[in-house]
Amino acid sequence: MNLAPHSTEEPDVNLTPMIDVVFLLLLFFMVSTSFIRESSLKVDLPEASGQVLASQEQAVDIIININGIFIINGTTLENPSSEQLSDNLKQAVGDNEDPHIIISSDAKAEYQSVVTAMDVAQQLGYSRLTLATRKTTSAE
Repeated sequence: MNLAPHSTEEPDVNLTPMIDVVFLLLLFFMVSTSFIRESSLKVDLPEASGQVLASQEQAVDIIININGIFIINGTTLENPSSEQLSDNLKQAVGDNEDPHIIISSDAKAEYQSVVTAMDVAQQLGYSRLTLATRKTTSAE
């Protein structure tokens, strides 16, 4: 004798509070995360470990001083423009179609000076560029 009817009602789970908590956690982590990329490494670019290239032809040397002074095969240019650098590089190259150009820069020279020298050489159609480095010394 069963007098009470059994109701088979499914339990209702409310997901709204859980979604609110997940949203707040996401918001908290987004706000507290730092998106600034900071570099903490100190780099000394002019050192490299490698073999010395055998010189097969007379190369054109571009030396860049710490003060921005360019020396192209002995000719000194103080803070030259791209046009001056281009004219002096053409004169140093002479008749050579694709010369070997070696760029030697001081470790503390402005990076823009090196980029300017490489850009001028590329605009003149010279593709054989070498950045001179000194061999790393082992600190053992």
